[in-house]
Amino acid sequence: MQWSLEQIRLFVAVAEGQSFSAVARGLRRAQSAVSSSIALLEEDLGVALFDRSSGRQPRLTAAGVALLEEAREVLRQCQRLDGRALGLAKGEEALLRLAQDEAMPYQPVLASLEALGKAFPLLEVRLASSAQGDVARKLLERRADLGLLFHHEHMPDALERQRLGTIEMVTVCGAGHVLAARPYADRRELVRHRQILMAPQDSHYPGGEQLGPQVWRADSFYVMAELVMRGLGWAWLPRHVAQYPAYQGQLVELRSDWTPPSLVVELVCRRDEALGPAALWLAEKLAEHLQAIG
Repeated sequence: MQWSLEQIRLFVAVAEGQSFSAVARGLRRAQSAVSSSIALLEEDLGVALFDRSSGRQPRLTAAGVALLEEAREVLRQCQRLDGRALGLAKGEEALLRLAQDEAMPYQPVLASLEALGKAFPLLEVRLASSAQGDVARKLLERRADLGLLFHHEHMPDALERQRLGTIEMVTVCGAGHVLAARPYADRRELVRHRQILMAPQDSHYPGGEQLGPQVWRADSFYVMAELVMRGLGWAWLPRHVAQYPAYQGQLVELRSDWTPPSLVVELVCRRDEALGPAALWLAEKLAEHLQAIG
């Protein structure tokens, strides 16, 4: 087959943009040139990718739908190839920037960074802690090399992620809350009281289910814990947050008929930038220490 990467890029761009003319304008090319490239790709592949008789907007054929994800993967592999070559040319990194969700368990992170400092004594490390969403944003804006965050569904396509471990979720209320005196709180009982939830509603973290009409939201598990500690409601929190030393004696873990599934901890990086030896080494250490507490 004689198709080119440029033709694959145009195929994906038209499929995602639903318009030959829009892609042509974005690339500052004639629409006929874009259409011709797609036609040649179809000829090489032996299938029609677009139904051009369906109206002004081209629609993917069944073959086009089947091949679209394959085409995307070809482009992703090209990004990985470029990133890997760049990493090999650069050698060991002089600076490693790690962005983490602020609710990440601190002991595994600190133990991993301590080991990193001994293994790579000349490496400069910059650690940033952020609320949910900011970690991925830092990676996309190239303000971080590695991201440590909790799994959620809508991860940008430019990022690659690796599962490291899990963190147990628990149901808690303040020591002075009426629920604290109950040995067991089922859903019907929890619904009667204000629930503290992670914001925004589309965070897709485990424990994002709203049980009743009374809800407050916060963008940090630690802020949620502070609200719960003051008797403003109950919440589902990562166990290590509920057991934070400052909250000892202030938070009560409730037995209930349902608790969210564990949070999945993921290491995330850009697909088009290969990790250097120090970053790869740190990834292994983080997985080791997180699995130890899981």
